Amino acid sequence: MATRTAKIASAVGLHARPAALFTQAVEDSGLDVEISLPGEEPVDAASVLEVMTLGAQCGDEVTLSAEGENAEQVLESLAHLLETDLDA
Repeated sequence: MATRTAKIASAVGLHARPAALFTQAVEDSGLDVEISLPGEEPVDAASVLEVMTLGAQCGDEVTLSAEGENAEQVLESLAHLLETDLDA
């Protein structure tokens, strides 16, 4: 299983627009991706509701994990997305 950490850059955290953009990118990847905060259970990164319920705020570090072909590249791309202010 590939994993990657990322720091949330969006000022509102993973809510509304940033969560929707992120989950769409996960869906487009074709992989089953999970996201979690330290010490928390991972949630389905393709679900807007689960991602928003995670409660990740600006500056929080999250862990992404996935299995499958190109998982490392997919996680790198998703991490870059999270490290970009998606509200700008």
